[in-house]
Amino acid sequence: MQDGAGGNVESAYVEGAAGMGAGANGRLSGAAAAFFDLDKTLMAGSSGIHFARAAYESGMISRRRLARDVYENLRFRLRGSTDERADDVRERVGKMIEGVRVRDLERLSPRVLSGVLPRLYPQMLERAYAHQDAGEPVYILTAASQEMADLLARVLAFDGGLGSRSEVVDGRYTGRPGGPFNYREGKVVSMRALAEQEGIDLAASYAYSDSESDLPMLRAVRHAVVVNPDRTLRQIAAQEGWEVVELDRLGRRLKLLGAAGVSAVAVSSWRLAAGRLR
Repeated sequence: MQDGAGGNVESAYVEGAAGMGAGANGRLSGAAAAFFDLDKTLMAGSSGIHFARAAYESGMISRRRLARDVYENLRFRLRGSTDERADDVRERVGKMIEGVRVRDLERLSPRVLSGVLPRLYPQMLERAYAHQDAGEPVYILTAASQEMADLLARVLAFDGGLGSRSEVVDGRYTGRPGGPFNYREGKVVSMRALAEQEGIDLAASYAYSDSESDLPMLRAVRHAVVVNPDRTLRQIAAQEGWEVVELDRLGRRLKLLGAAGVSAVAVSSWRLAAGRLR
């Protein structure tokens, strides 16, 4: 989070990651690191839907809003991220938290974790911990909130997390951004700022992601690994000779239904969610 008083954006952008002790481990300058996208990479589906459910249960959003988020989550599982969707999500979240106390949002953490933790891919955690055991720090790099990145980094014993910040004034969210959007080139901005602060050599580092939107992130490092890739990223990975990891069994099964079937499933899921919340 960033206080409304301002300050150096790049420095504030990495304080969460560096503040978790990454620089205190005595690593030599120029060491490699590993950066993991969150949604559809470290975990199945979107972390945002679990935040939305926690917000609904606490009375912060309506059942209609939750039903829409359930629908968007399914569409994300099937089609991946788009620039339009990412901008829309950020705008909706900003409106939702406007005026909310930071403490009240922090109190949603147990409910959020109860949804996210069972959906983490054990195979991806094994890779992350293998990096750490090899002396390479591990970071979550996500367009989701800095609060989500920090929370999961602490729970998973990662070295830090980099997310999108929201402005805070007098202990409440203003609904405005508190820094650059950690999306597309924005992720590289945060990577470079962290690398400069922590002595990380990006040219020797690793990046894991599922989406074409993360091409800047993947191309900023030496070792790119694509996980549950969307169609465009799959094609690029084949051209570049990047490793491909397939873990999303639900997404693969639903894609077999074809375009018409997918639309029917999405609409039915939206209606089912709305019905259950009445």
